[in-house]
Amino acid sequence: MSRPAEITIGELSRRTGCKVETVRYYERTGLVPSAPRSAGRYRLYGDDDVRRLAFIRRARALGFAIPDVRALLTLARDRREAPCAEARELATAHLQAVRAKIADLLAMERLLDEAVTRCEAGSEPCCPVIETLAETAPTGRKPSANAAERARRRHG
Repeated sequence: MSRPAEITIGELSRRTGCKVETVRYYERTGLVPSAPRSAGRYRLYGDDDVRRLAFIRRARALGFAIPDVRALLTLARDRREAPCAEARELATAHLQAVRAKIADLLAMERLLDEAVTRCEAGSEPCCPVIETLAETAPTGRKPSANAAERARRRHG
């Protein structure tokens, strides 16, 4: 790993937009190699560290978990013929999880929108928002999108 431009952790933070404490955390967890120290005990980083940290930040911004980021870093470093297939597998699994979260969020949006709209009308004897929240299953699961419809039929 080359380190021609030795920069401090503060400069690394500025160049990548990553907080200093996060850089230290990534070092402790092994995502970023431990930086050599100057005579004054300052951590010194190079261009490769800037690129690596930028890679990590982009992967985290896309929602990849740290173990997946670690695997992607390994694949990026690996000079084999086809690390792309393995990266695609990780990305495909993550994409499926993102799509599932989006579907959950859309269902939540519909449920909340219905409750708020019914609440704004002010014509129901019970608060639709409170009713919607009270219908959460005892297991802690979210109510189905039909819960609002059932409540609407009961009250009006």
